[in-house]
Amino acid sequence: MNRHAQIIGTGSYVPEKLLTNADLSRLLGEDIDAFVAGKIGIRERHICAPDESTADLAVFAARAALDAAGVQPAELDLLIVATDTPEYLSPATSSVVQDRLGAYNAGTFDVNCACAGFVTALDTAVKYIATDEQYRTVLVIGAYAMSKFLDWTDKKTCTLFADGAGAVVLQASATPGFLASSLAADGRYHRAMGIYAGGTHLPINEQVLAEGRQNKVRFVERVPPEFNAEQWPRLIQKTLAKARLALDDVQHFFLTQINLGTITEVMQRLAQPLSKSHHIMHKWGYTGSACLPMALDDAVKQGKLQPGEIIVFCGSGGGVAMGCLAFRWQ
Repeated sequence: MNRHAQIIGTGSYVPEKLLTNADLSRLLGEDIDAFVAGKIGIRERHICAPDESTADLAVFAARAALDAAGVQPAELDLLIVATDTPEYLSPATSSVVQDRLGAYNAGTFDVNCACAGFVTALDTAVKYIATDEQYRTVLVIGAYAMSKFLDWTDKKTCTLFADGAGAVVLQASATPGFLASSLAADGRYHRAMGIYAGGTHLPINEQVLAEGRQNKVRFVERVPPEFNAEQWPRLIQKTLAKARLALDDVQHFFLTQINLGTITEVMQRLAQPLSKSHHIMHKWGYTGSACLPMALDDAVKQGKLQPGEIIVFCGSGGGVAMGCLAFRWQ
């Protein structure tokens, strides 16, 4: 029997604490709504409470996905967490999540390629299922707690980033779900955006803490503004060609939720209606590696997906890392 990976359950979670554009306008001392809502598409976002962290978000989303799939934690063979805001520098966040879920039969590891993490982890999971009979049921989580690394005086970042988690349960099937994928990167831009202290290049020390810059998420170097609008369509078309599909065959595009203007331009370049792309940034802000599974779960809850429809995920983030997957929804 050919082994294929199907998505059999989805889940998502956002923390309780809500920040609106009006809240941030008061904090920053200037009106940010016209730009943040009008140009980017974000009206509000959720952030972690002081005692919440990435593993908390991941566990809530995971439990929702497992419940939707009718799968018990003990049935999981593999658990992958995609995040660049890990619970600890070491050990992996997936180990924490495994323990809290009680999924002790599952192997675990983390994936960090910033906001492309979920697509990359999903691609990894489907290939475990396709090539090794040991892996029948896999949980993939995208989790993001970037509020922990925000400088609340920096309007370029504190107006954009938010916290949340999304998860999917994959299971082996004789019927194709996963169809094709493509991963890409352009490491020339690895200094463009990130958190550059805390690793071996620049460990946290008194000077780093006193300056308060490199231990916070920053836009440092400029990426060409047209980069995503040019690269996402290329990656999508490459992936669909591998699956022997045309753009018109796709019913739903789930694109990185960083900028509504970019998504609009990408859909125009693909000559596809904007209505085929599902958006969550208006209510949940930009949640990095979590935004694609969160968008998928939101669309599922709204009844937008029908069996047999083709869906495409396309994500990109710091590095610059990129990934695209095509699935047939079952």
